[in-house]
Amino acid sequence: MPVNSFENYPMTWKPVIDRSVKSIYLSLANQLEQDIIGGTLLPGTKLPPQRELADFLDINVSTVSKAFKVCELKGLLSATIGSGTFVSFDALANAYLLTEGGLQSLIEMGATIPEASSNKTLMLQLKNMVNEPNSCRWFNYNRPSDTLWQKDAAVMLMKKCGYDTDRESILFSNGGQNAITAILAGLFKYGDKIGVDPHTYSGVKTSAAMLGIQLVPIKQSHNEMSEDALIYACKNENLKGIYLIPGYQNPTTHIMSLARRKVLGQIAEEHNILVIEDGTYHLMSEPISAVASFASERTIYIASLSKSVAPGLRLAYVSVPKMYKIPLSKALYNMNVSVSPLMAELSARLIVSGKINDIIEKHKKNTIERNKMVNEYLSQYDCRGDEKCIFRWLYLPTNVTGTKFEALALEHGVQVYAAERFAVGNTIPEKAVRLAICAPETVEELKRGLKILQQLLYSLK
Repeated sequence: MPVNSFENYPMTWKPVIDRSVKSIYLSLANQLEQDIIGGTLLPGTKLPPQRELADFLDINVSTVSKAFKVCELKGLLSATIGSGTFVSFDALANAYLLTEGGLQSLIEMGATIPEASSNKTLMLQLKNMVNEPNSCRWFNYNRPSDTLWQKDAAVMLMKKCGYDTDRESILFSNGGQNAITAILAGLFKYGDKIGVDPHTYSGVKTSAAMLGIQLVPIKQSHNEMSEDALIYACKNENLKGIYLIPGYQNPTTHIMSLARRKVLGQIAEEHNILVIEDGTYHLMSEPISAVASFASERTIYIASLSKSVAPGLRLAYVSVPKMYKIPLSKALYNMNVSVSPLMAELSARLIVSGKINDIIEKHKKNTIERNKMVNEYLSQYDCRGDEKCIFRWLYLPTNVTGTKFEALALEHGVQVYAAERFAVGNTIPEKAVRLAICAPETVEELKRGLKILQQLLYSLK
C-alpha cells in the first residue's frame, strides 16, 4: 500500500498501470509514451519525483527509474540534475525533414540543398567518364588501388575546409548522415550520452533516438557551446562525446570562433571525450581551422558534398583517428558494404581537377544573390545568416511559435521548418523557423515564397 494518501494531492501525472503485464516498467513506459503522444502530458511538463510516483503506484523506485529511462532514450523525456524530469519540448516534433508526398505546387524552403547550377558540370564530367574504355568497372566493387588516389582527393578537400590530415585516416561513407549514424552505432553504446547544441541538426537526433543514445543540450555563451557548461556536463552527465557543426551551425547559421574551437578541442582532450565534427558547410564559409586541428586524436571529421556541390552526390569523407578506425570501418561496412565506385570516382575527379572550386564559387555567387533577396523582403525581421549561407534562421513575432508558423506557411504553399524540429531535450524551442533559400528551383520561385512569408509575418504583428 502507498505510504501517503494521494486523494487530493496535486500530481502532474497519475498513471494506472496494468499489473498483469510481466514487466511493469515497460507497461509504465508505454503509458507514459502514449500520454505524451496523446497530449495528456504536454511538452515542458515536469513529472512527479520518482520516489513520489513509486509511492503513488505502490511499486519500487527502480521500476519507475527504468520506465523513465526507456522514454528518455526515445527522446520523450529530459532529466536535469537538480531540476527533475520533464517531457521534452521536442517530444512531438517531427525531426525527419525529407518526407514523401505533398503539394505539387509547394515552394520548398525546408530542405537545405544548394541551388542546381552545378548539375550541368556534374553531368558533363559523368558523360566523359562513361565514354571511357572499361567504364563498366565503376559498377563493380572498388579495387584497393582505386581508393588510394581517391583518399588523396579527400585530403585535398579537407584542407580546403580547414583541416590537414593524411590518407591513412580516410574512410568513405554514403553521405554525411550515413557517417554520423555509423559513428553512433560503431563507437557508442545504448544509453551513452552525447553533448550537442540546444538546437542541432535533426539527423543526429533521429539517429540517436534509433540507437538509444541520449543527446544532452549544452548551454551556450555568445551562440557557441559554453566552455563551463561543457566541463560541467563532462563531470556530471558522464558525456562520451560531443557533436558540433562549427561552420554555419544548422539551424542557427552561427560560425564558431577560432578561440572557441581551440577551447572545445582542449576540453575533449582533457576529459577524454570523442568529438564528432560535422564539416558539411565548411566549404561554403570562410576557411577557419577545424576543431580537429586542436584535438586530432579525439576528433572524427566529416566532409560531405551534398550541401556544397549537389544533394545527389551521396559521398562523405571521414577522417578518423587510429584508435577509432577499426570499429568505425566495421560499422560502415555493415551499413554500406562499400560506397558507389561511380560516385567516389566522380567526386575525386572533381576535386583533383579543380572543377569543384568552380562549382563552389558559382554556388557562393548565386547564394549571395539569393540572400540579397531575402534581406530585401525580410528586412524588418531578425533573420540570421550571412550572404554565403544556404539557409537562414528567422525569428518570429513573439505571439507565434515555430510550429504554428510552419503550419501556417504550409497552408499558403511554402515549406519551412520550425525550431521545434531542432530543439534538444529540455531546451525551450526558440520562436523561429529555418528557411532554405537555395531549395527553390528558380529565383522567381524564391521570390514568390518570400512574398508569401512576408505577408504572413505582417499579418501576425
